[in-house]
Amino acid sequence: MRDPLDCYDPVAQRRYAYARDAAKDGDHAVAAEVLEQALELAPEWAAAWFALGEARERLGAAQAAAAAFRATLRLDPVDAQGASARLALIEGRETAALPPAYIARLFDDYAPRFEAHLSSELAYRGPQLIVAALDRVAPARQFACAFDIGCGTGLMAMALLDRVDRFFGVDLSAKMVAKALQSGLYEALEVGDAVEFLSKQAQSADLIVAADVLVYFGDLDPIFVGARRALTRGGLFAFSVEAGEGEGYQLRPTMRFAHSEPYLRAAAARAGLVPTDIHAAATRREAGGEVAGWIAVFRAA
Repeated sequence: MRDPLDCYDPVAQRRYAYARDAAKDGDHAVAAEVLEQALELAPEWAAAWFALGEARERLGAAQAAAAAFRATLRLDPVDAQGASARLALIEGRETAALPPAYIARLFDDYAPRFEAHLSSELAYRGPQLIVAALDRVAPARQFACAFDIGCGTGLMAMALLDRVDRFFGVDLSAKMVAKALQSGLYEALEVGDAVEFLSKQAQSADLIVAADVLVYFGDLDPIFVGARRALTRGGLFAFSVEAGEGEGYQLRPTMRFAHSEPYLRAAAARAGLVPTDIHAAATRREAGGEVAGWIAVFRAA
């Protein structure tokens, strides 16, 4: 079956590469023009349509960008590039989550440089901040079984190595799971959706952790309900999110969701989770500044 992100026309490929270089240099007008030429040769190439949408968006041509993103979705309905979310931003619509195919592709591509990029460029410290929060609310507690959702390469499990007897992990990215497997930290790992993973576990956990994962979910109700179902009574759910305004959540141009504290508390109440610690903390840097966030620990009622 033909991959809609691939192209087999060498001339179109060269034009696409030239356009991408132009976009990197900030010349989005040239990028858009050359991408239009590439699409005359390869009109079913979803990757080129998406790149054209990005170029048009940078040029301030919102409606033309939306048309390109719609063409992307028509050709790639599983949405491996996140065109539906880009459309929602342009149109000012709420969206509940990012497409799983987009997240899987994003982190499959990211896996080879993931840990180096987090430490050298983003100063990422999410796992350490989550451990510190657990130290505050349960300083002497040893956890028999923990579920690590969106486990990545295993950074969260490594940070909790001395406090958890058995770790189970899940991630949408097969390449991330392959790296986590190499760590030897997990009793079992699987490639899959976090909500589905939580719903099908035969055993309960007394700890669930989600470091830099919930930023890819807007509506947190499904994952909060899943966490409560998977936790023993008194079990803890510890996670990080980016801090938003108002009463709800917002998708940002970074393609990450931000959540307000009132929203976290309301969603927790609906799911049967009791907030035991919510405090402001920046887990990473981006564009030269700290990204405001929340570190939270909820208890299963």
